[in-house]
Amino acid sequence: MTNQRWAIDIDRDHIAKAQIVDAPEADLPDGAVEVTLDLYAMTANNVTYAVFGKPLGLFGNDQGYWDFFAERDAPGRLPVWGFATVSRSAHEGVAAGTQLYGYFPMASHAVLLPGKVSAHGFTDMTPRRTTLPVIYNQYQRIDALGDYRTQDHDYWPVFRPLFLTGWLIADQLEDEGDYGAEQVLVASASSKTAIGLAHALGQRSARPRIVGLTSQGNAAYVASLGLYDQVVTYDAIAAMDASIASAMVDMAGNPEVAASVHNHFGDALKASIVVGKSHWDSTDSGAAMAGPARQMFFAPGRSDKRIGEWGPDVFRQKLEAAWRGFVDLAPKLLGIEKREGAEAALDAYRQTVEGKADAKTGLVIIP
Repeated sequence: MTNQRWAIDIDRDHIAKAQIVDAPEADLPDGAVEVTLDLYAMTANNVTYAVFGKPLGLFGNDQGYWDFFAERDAPGRLPVWGFATVSRSAHEGVAAGTQLYGYFPMASHAVLLPGKVSAHGFTDMTPRRTTLPVIYNQYQRIDALGDYRTQDHDYWPVFRPLFLTGWLIADQLEDEGDYGAEQVLVASASSKTAIGLAHALGQRSARPRIVGLTSQGNAAYVASLGLYDQVVTYDAIAAMDASIASAMVDMAGNPEVAASVHNHFGDALKASIVVGKSHWDSTDSGAAMAGPARQMFFAPGRSDKRIGEWGPDVFRQKLEAAWRGFVDLAPKLLGIEKREGAEAALDAYRQTVEGKADAKTGLVIIP
């Protein structure tokens, strides 16, 4: 960690345009805390946050991911998952030195407005955030996390939020009887969310076949994971048995891959679920595709459903148990690459936006 105070501003209309800006210390409002970011992850999921930064109806209102950390007339600040330490506090219930896990801007520091403070953590009540999904606004004290282990520290921001999404997708598939599919086609099978989904599906005693769809370059890596029953490269989709009832979960939102699957399987494709949009620069021709309408998966909505049905304690217990069953695999799935400072953070963002990040590496930034 450096003593420099910085943030990265992103053009809301052109996400590849980003620059480092100074972020000088400001007066701390009553009831607020300032945190210093200790470590955060940069993954393809962050590109999805940028793509859906502007209001697109995802949250059911006129807000998007840019609204978490920037006012409407300011450049975008990209949300990232990571760890931070309270460095200044004007809130009697959150002391300086408190270590937190949660959602932060891509910056060296952030100001939060704690509310609903408990032994587990707090919810940021910054006005523009109160109408955004609460799962993104909750900050957890590290010492209160039931499934946190020191040896997993670097893997938490890399895998935990994406594992949660994969686990929730698997839960929806099971809840829907896998949509009547005999196999689940997981596009962008090397992605961390896909890995979480494949692992969660693999824990079921009765389950569909899990087929990983990936590029030629990532095929050997995906096969080595041991999480997929079959690995198929994108250029080999047309050779698959088109009569098998299938469901597709698309992690990258590449319209060309989606069209290949839809038009090959046709009516045998029972569901087509879109999770992310890391292929933000792929051209969508708008041409009609065979098979079902594409449906967007929204993790906060699914988690709200299950929390409402199970209660927050049972939801947390189920998630913690699932994470404990997965996390020991994490070091075997990828290595951690740490980069330090503002320039390294900007370079990691650009590399990820350009699709040049190594699937076998978890990028971790130390501000």
